[in-house]
Amino acid sequence: MRNIFAEALYKAATANPDIFVVVADISPAGSMADFSRQYPDRFINVGVAEQSMIGICAGLALKGCQPFAYTIASFSLYRPFEFVRDDLGYQNLPVTVVGMGAGVIYSTLGGTHHTQEDIAIAGAIPNMQIIAPCDPLEVVEAVKYCAKQRNGPVYLRLGKSGEPELTKQAIEPWQFGRLRYLIRGTDICILSYGVVMKHANEVAKILSEGGKSVSLVSAHTLKPLDRENIENILNNHKKVVVIEEHVPEGGLSSRTKQIAWDIHASCELHCFTLKDAFIHRYGGHDDLLAAHGISVKDILRKIG
Repeated sequence: MRNIFAEALYKAATANPDIFVVVADISPAGSMADFSRQYPDRFINVGVAEQSMIGICAGLALKGCQPFAYTIASFSLYRPFEFVRDDLGYQNLPVTVVGMGAGVIYSTLGGTHHTQEDIAIAGAIPNMQIIAPCDPLEVVEAVKYCAKQRNGPVYLRLGKSGEPELTKQAIEPWQFGRLRYLIRGTDICILSYGVVMKHANEVAKILSEGGKSVSLVSAHTLKPLDRENIENILNNHKKVVVIEEHVPEGGLSSRTKQIAWDIHASCELHCFTLKDAFIHRYGGHDDLLAAHGISVKDILRKIG
């Protein structure tokens, strides 16, 4: 995703001279390196100084610019949280805070680089919008939105690299603030977002091959959440499955449970999240997800 993000941002910046990129200790490569060479006055590397990154972006936004703050997710939001809240949220500035490698995708670097609670934290900030694309194609659409919007700050939650294209055959277009059906069925609906959508897609494929009519839905915009369509999903499917790479509280699962309670939904609801724990295990991304109970095998076994 990071390469596609850099390409999309470089393209947007070529058309919009107000776009700035402020990074924290990220060595530019690919299209980001092209950006830094082509537009050196609009590319700033502050080093290991994430608070400064957010403060500079706030100042640029106050001057009418469209800044992007870009670094590893655990450092784009956690370390400078007070600045994100007070400089961006409180002043409602159109700054995009880009968290690269969210969730536990930096699996081998340990808990300091795992971003398990970021949606809950960002979502608690008034005025903050949250977008979590599920594949490179959604990344492109998200960047287009962030490059033009003036509604306030955005937390853009990205994977890292190598994510497959899952939405090429989607039956609905990407639209900010709206759930997106990739496949539409009647029996089971699987709701997911971000990199873990690859698991959701595999589960949907296996269930469909077994004769089930399956909906697969991208919940790419987590704030504002498309409550109306979540209600429709809960009311029109026998079983709803939420799969997310986030702790149980403050994410899509907890919000979906709340909505189901509010409307007295009668469907079965299954939620698969990261555990409310730090998993001390070394391995690849799928190994860490499995340790948290998120694997295709575990999901299929539990939903029946």
